[in-house]
Amino acid sequence: MSAAVALVVTLLALLLTSAPIAVALGLTSFAYFFYFTTVPLTQVPDTLFNALNAFPLMAVPFFVLAATIMSQGGISRRLTDAGLALVGGFRGGMAMAAVLSCVFFAAISGSSPATVVAVGTLLIPGMIRAGYGREFSTGVVATSGSLGILIPPSIPLIVYGIATETSIGDLFLAGVVPGLLAGVLLLVLVVVVSRRRGYGAGADAIRMTREEKLRAFRDAALSLALPLFVLGGIYGGVFTPTEAAAMAVFYAVIVSLVFYREIGWRDLGPILLRSARTSAMIMFIIANGILFSFVLTSERIPRQITAALVDMDLAPWSFLLLTTVLLLIVGCFMETSSAILILAPILFPIGVKLGVDPVHLGIVIVMNLEIGMITPPLGLNLFVASGISRMSVLRVAKAAVPSAVMLLVALLLVTFVPKISLALGG
Repeated sequence: MSAAVALVVTLLALLLTSAPIAVALGLTSFAYFFYFTTVPLTQVPDTLFNALNAFPLMAVPFFVLAATIMSQGGISRRLTDAGLALVGGFRGGMAMAAVLSCVFFAAISGSSPATVVAVGTLLIPGMIRAGYGREFSTGVVATSGSLGILIPPSIPLIVYGIATETSIGDLFLAGVVPGLLAGVLLLVLVVVVSRRRGYGAGADAIRMTREEKLRAFRDAALSLALPLFVLGGIYGGVFTPTEAAAMAVFYAVIVSLVFYREIGWRDLGPILLRSARTSAMIMFIIANGILFSFVLTSERIPRQITAALVDMDLAPWSFLLLTTVLLLIVGCFMETSSAILILAPILFPIGVKLGVDPVHLGIVIVMNLEIGMITPPLGLNLFVASGISRMSVLRVAKAAVPSAVMLLVALLLVTFVPKISLALGG
């Protein structure tokens, strides 16, 4: 059995035993080093360490910490209040506010599950009490929360940039318009469904006085300034994406402790511990994914696949279509960062050979995996939303179907109209 076949068989066998994806990748790579190379096994921990010893990767734990502070420090609640003040008076206003709150929070957290937790904890119970329906409320938040991995700052875009040596700043810039496009389509869906079902009408409508709206916007001003501060600093050349992540933590701490005063110094310990656990899980996945990518490259698998597909004389659009179909399937079964680390080294050289812009390809990959966050059996947002709404995962998945269709429409538009993702970057 060749090394390439053995790699695939071993990985699939481990995944079928329900082994965690990071463990499956690590054991497969370890087996490769043990059986198919003469490289000493002491090289494995060195490779793992070197995989994580990258300055851009430092952004991941910082953005996770910033998101944790914002969830507990009152920032997410004030963003939600601002959304309600903006659109709460319209038919379906709470559902519209949920979408807008997810967009706002995504722009400062970089994490999809964190977005669902921050917004869903506040709005799903409120929407249910206001008569929106448990399925509709949960489906909207679960889907809107997936924008957290597309709208910059985005942890998956950081991972793609590291895996393919593509500018993370350019990727962040390219994610803005597609993320807003997806958000607008979700708003359209929410408005149509709310009008048909009478959500947010009569006694269920949100009525706020002018003074209450002004107070909500004033209280949320510092929260709304955070994405401008972070992204403006990156694109203005003031700091790198990694430095921006550290500044996001600094900003969140100052705002939450000094201005909002919803957390104290004693709360920072549990917050640091919670974010450290999340960061350790993500970094462990990334390390094993990079190790597996190294194994694939050693076996020249990406080069062989690239040569085979280039010989087929594929057009760029047909390659993107095949990529979309592949990633929609993979997204159902694999965690986002792992999927990027395994497939990006394979898809990237093919796309470059066929003339596909690397930045555009990164947005297409992340948008595909964004839909995977709300598709069973392993859609992470489904489990998070299920815990908040106390619905079964399958019920949440069914409820998310209409909004998932909107994300699919956005994906197809962005995939086959590259100018959408490249609009801001030229």
